[in-house]
Amino acid sequence: MLQALMDYGNGLDSEPGFKTREVRWCIELTTDGRFLNVMPLGDGNRGAMQARCSDMHGTQAGGKSHFLVETTQTAARLYKAKEERKKIASTRQKHHFFVDMLCKAAEDIPALRPLANVTKSKSQLREIRKALKSHRAKPTDWLGWRVDGIDPREDKTVQAWWREWRKTDMGGGLPDSAPSTGTVGDGAMVCLLTGEATQPLPTHPKITGLSGVGGLGTGDVMVGFDKAAFGSFGLDQSANAAMSAEAAQKYVDGLNDLIRNRSRKLANALVVHWFKEHIAPQDDPLEWLNGFESPEQTEAAALAAARRLLESIRSGERGDLGDNHYYALTLSGASGRVMVRDWMEGRFEDLVHNVESWFADLAIVARDGKGQAHDPKFMAVCGALVRELKDLPAPTAATLWKVAVQRLPIPQPLMAQALARFRTDLVDKDQPPFSHARMGLIKAYFVRLKPGGDKTMTAYLNPEHPAPAYHCGRLLAILSSLQRAALGDVGAGVVQRYYAAASQTPGLIIGRLASNARNHLGKLDGGLAYRYENQIADVMGRLGDGAPRILDLNGQGLFALGYYQQLAALRPDKKTNETAQGENQ
Repeated sequence: MLQALMDYGNGLDSEPGFKTREVRWCIELTTDGRFLNVMPLGDGNRGAMQARCSDMHGTQAGGKSHFLVETTQTAARLYKAKEERKKIASTRQKHHFFVDMLCKAAEDIPALRPLANVTKSKSQLREIRKALKSHRAKPTDWLGWRVDGIDPREDKTVQAWWREWRKTDMGGGLPDSAPSTGTVGDGAMVCLLTGEATQPLPTHPKITGLSGVGGLGTGDVMVGFDKAAFGSFGLDQSANAAMSAEAAQKYVDGLNDLIRNRSRKLANALVVHWFKEHIAPQDDPLEWLNGFESPEQTEAAALAAARRLLESIRSGERGDLGDNHYYALTLSGASGRVMVRDWMEGRFEDLVHNVESWFADLAIVARDGKGQAHDPKFMAVCGALVRELKDLPAPTAATLWKVAVQRLPIPQPLMAQALARFRTDLVDKDQPPFSHARMGLIKAYFVRLKPGGDKTMTAYLNPEHPAPAYHCGRLLAILSSLQRAALGDVGAGVVQRYYAAASQTPGLIIGRLASNARNHLGKLDGGLAYRYENQIADVMGRLGDGAPRILDLNGQGLFALGYYQQLAALRPDKKTNETAQGENQ
């Protein structure tokens, strides 16, 4: 996993001591050190992502600050209202460090003298704070500079100065320089990612962007050993997983870039994915799965798109995709550490096939009986398990994601959750009548129950289905339709009153309901009554010796599918609807 992240980071501008940050504001200065104005960066919602921002080690202790690019609180001493005295004192110490570094750099780099002068001037800083407040800047926003229209962050001389200063401040040791090659010795170890001899980096840079899924706003550590119980063989800190500074920086920068640009939130977790070789957004199967289609795909169903792409790969038309690989990582934060919930990788062709199978297995007739329902977005399938998405546990979302990507059987507890929600919504008139994603998930459970797939589980009604439980559900749907045709809307009808009992003990309930159907048949015209009698007789004939006395969980799932698909098949029946008052409801 870390190797794949490092390989991804190789394509980025990655180097120890530098970091890409979201910079929200830029202070414009003249060449003689006068403040001009504050310029907002970004699109108004987020700041601009700027590479090559200096990244100071040990800023959490010792009063250190970053070089050049810092928060408005540290660089300009902008505080929130009623800030704590302890925080103000700590920030004052960091601000002095920030100014001292600029002054030292200005001694060697004349272009930085205006910046050093303005940060030393109390009157200039007051003007900057006033301008920042007028723009409603926050103390935690990152701040950059421009002198006569030039950003010193991009100056090669400034970057070289920062490298040398940082190396000197760290004692000139190897842990933060390029990995040393040769034999292992003198404290050197083999880097887990490069295989070269190196001085292991004691502490790794932090992963940012997980604050919405349990992480800290200041960042979380992917590889860290801060307790004795985590160590072995007398090794301290990250020497237990030895990596060079360069390799660690690349995997960290790679993951941070993925979280910023290629992440999707699933419940309380983040999913990031990428490919060994770049592919166009319209060819990304995981984008179809998530439902974030590109504009070119808005008119195409995900299932059809997956089938077309799969055929083009197998025919050789898209040979460029045949040797590609995918990688997917599910993450959350926990007490300052990155929690890896799942890791998947594999061939691109297999991914396309699995996504195609996902939508094919979920395919279900629409509740109005007019064709198939639209391909559901992944979060719609997740939402089919709970009343509200905020109630969805992160492990459940991660499990369902893995089921979809790797074409695994659907765990029975997930089918049970969907079934429980189905029963609840049947009796709750404030809920939609049926969720297509939920019924598709129940169907997909049975399709994947058998190794080769269950061919009897179709998107539409299957009158030849071998399971009696399925036909018991069909019979309840017909009896419910019959009651509505005879009596209209009676409020709590046969479904609201008997569905739970009929789906668990059909042998005790179905017979009584079928007997009572004679009273309803007597209220219908001859032709309509004849149609219902034939339908009831046909289903009863498929029950053999009678309805099962008790149904297990799988039987209850088949009952629900039979009920839903039969009801969908009845709704387009115009002849029935012409005389069945209220049937369209």
